[in-house]
Amino acid sequence: MVSPDILNFIETCLNGLMAGVMYSLVALGFVLIFKASGIFNFAQGVMALFAALTLVGFQTGQVPFSHLINAVFGTEIHHWGAGMPTILAIFLAMGVMVLLAFLLERFVLKFLVNQEPIILFMATIGLAYFLEGLGDLMWGADIKRMDVGLPSGGSFWWEDVTRLWAPADADYYGMYIDTLDVSAAIIAVILVTALTLFSQYTATGRALRAVADDHQAAMSVGISLRRIWVIVWSLAGFVALVAGILWGAKSGVQFSLSLIALKALPVLILGGFTSIPGAIVGGLIIGVGEKLAEAYVGPLVGGAIENWFAYMLALVFLLFRPQGLYGERIIERI
Repeated sequence: MVSPDILNFIETCLNGLMAGVMYSLVALGFVLIFKASGIFNFAQGVMALFAALTLVGFQTGQVPFSHLINAVFGTEIHHWGAGMPTILAIFLAMGVMVLLAFLLERFVLKFLVNQEPIILFMATIGLAYFLEGLGDLMWGADIKRMDVGLPSGGSFWWEDVTRLWAPADADYYGMYIDTLDVSAAIIAVILVTALTLFSQYTATGRALRAVADDHQAAMSVGISLRRIWVIVWSLAGFVALVAGILWGAKSGVQFSLSLIALKALPVLILGGFTSIPGAIVGGLIIGVGEKLAEAYVGPLVGGAIENWFAYMLALVFLLFRPQGLYGERIIERI
């Protein structure tokens, strides 16, 4: 038999791991774009929001820009039908994100080749505000419920199993684990494995790393910078769609969803901006750390430590290991 205190500690760690996976999914989008272009994509959180809004719009059969159309023409058009199956809606939403990547390269990125990083960063800030406004115009600002068929709620089976681990007289009710978080963890493992294999063992993946090292050198050996940027922004759009689905299914599709990018920043600082595995490890550390801090330190300081613990941990890393656990140390000769 195991002490209830130890079981509570294990439960806190498990829930932290699940939360960390959700943070890591958002951080992956940052890593993909930064590895291939050196751009810190401030718009990644808004991309997750836009992808989730688009998916729900397709699912429910909502007419895009219906609010604008009704205001201009005095009509009352809201839905074109009952909607479409979830699988079809996901594929169409992915198509929209690929189209967005193509348009972004065509009208923005191709004019910014070899510009200073701060200029590219400012461009992504503009993109974030543009996508947020576009999402509002297309789908409206009301909170939307997303249902993609993923299980949610606590696992009664797990509670029954873990209840038996404690002594019979301990009055222990078992561990609570959200099944949606478990599904997110499985999806994240599959996604990270696929992206790692793609980056390391395919010609396109090697081209992505070459472009990240030196744009001009990559172009001189025949690598199309424009094609690479479309690919990497499409991949980031796919990751944003997955993150939007999981976060939207967990807390609803609302415009505060774009703020999840802020939670990804400590994850990137811990794991490193150029490492896919680092995004996962950093997310797990942040997730477990903030849950443990809230459970054991929070009562001593009045609670709410979970909201700022990740940033304090990131600050410590910036002081002693600014490149992160898996990041590459940058050495410049002057």
